[in-house]
Amino acid sequence: MSEMWHYSRRALMMKSSVIRETLKITQKPGIISFGGGLPASELFPTKELAEAAQKVLTEHGEKALQYGLTEGYLPLREMIAERASRQGINVSADEIMITGGSQQGLDMCGRVLLDWGDVVISARPTYLGAIQAFNAYFPKYVTLPSDDDGMTVDGLKEILETNDARMIYLVPTFQNPDGRTIPVHRRQRILEIAKTYGVPVIEDDPYSELFFEGTVPSPMKALDPDIVISLGTFSKLLAPGLRIAWLIAPPGVIDRFVRMKQGADLHTNTFAQYLIYEFAQNGKLDAHIKKVRELYSHRRNVMIEAMEHYFPDEVKFTRPNGGLFLWVELPAGVNTTTLLTKAVENSVAYIPGSAFYPEGGGDNTMRLNYSKPNETEIEEGIKRLAKLFKESLTKK
Repeated sequence: MSEMWHYSRRALMMKSSVIRETLKITQKPGIISFGGGLPASELFPTKELAEAAQKVLTEHGEKALQYGLTEGYLPLREMIAERASRQGINVSADEIMITGGSQQGLDMCGRVLLDWGDVVISARPTYLGAIQAFNAYFPKYVTLPSDDDGMTVDGLKEILETNDARMIYLVPTFQNPDGRTIPVHRRQRILEIAKTYGVPVIEDDPYSELFFEGTVPSPMKALDPDIVISLGTFSKLLAPGLRIAWLIAPPGVIDRFVRMKQGADLHTNTFAQYLIYEFAQNGKLDAHIKKVRELYSHRRNVMIEAMEHYFPDEVKFTRPNGGLFLWVELPAGVNTTTLLTKAVENSVAYIPGSAFYPEGGGDNTMRLNYSKPNETEIEEGIKRLAKLFKESLTKK
């Protein structure tokens, strides 16, 4: 009977995530995957979380297992506000809403800000998950190229003058997919232009606490809180399976998000919110993040050293100072989507870069993840990719 059903245009037009489909491929034994954005599961603090869960159930069981506020558990929101203040973001708990992962935060941005045909401005490349979330609201994308300092500003003013733009979407710090970071002076210029035209900036920030060296630029939310909606998450800092993240929006604006979320799911997992709050006490979360930084920094170094040693000279790649990803660019004419089939045959996988270009392009690029594979896998996986690259370049 289902073939007779009438589906919404949204359901008919939505496509499966390239990342999710690639992850299915990588389940076969022996595959070394640089494809997902998975944290290192060996770092999950399972013992400490079990202890925190027992305490929550013993001391707060009736409340932790009950319906909660749409805005989220107040002590957790207060904790997030305090942590944000360390980065120069001065907000109250009333400006924070807990979401079911950052992906729900992105979806809420689409629900609140986008109608059919509205323009989303982003970098190219940009985060595939955001493209997928916004696509449900049928926007038009206008993208600006990236250099070593992230999205360029040249042309932004002209785009805003000639398009009905509803948001500028950015991952300004250790961007997914390329690991680039927008410096403060460029952030300020973007915010100046956005404010002139009254267009909100969506600052997607899963990675700024995962820095390896140097200093992290001030968040865009700290530079101009009135024009920025900020997204953060515990997925990369603690454990993605808990699906706890947050959205910070200016007073008045946050109420619209709360009302939209009420219609979506009433509220986010109450127990998981209590659990994270309990775990974070007495500096445990900060100590855990320090361990994450140390391991990811080491694995990034192993990957870069292997790429320097094995990759052909024609292959370029970024050298991020934090986060989970780096970006590889091959000479024009090498198609990484086509090459992926050959890579999987050689038991190594990645995400083709074209998936991160909402307007098309990026056929000769790819995203690599260094947080999940161990050091031995990174070394061997880069060797396998280097062999494929050399074969492809020889055929050109």
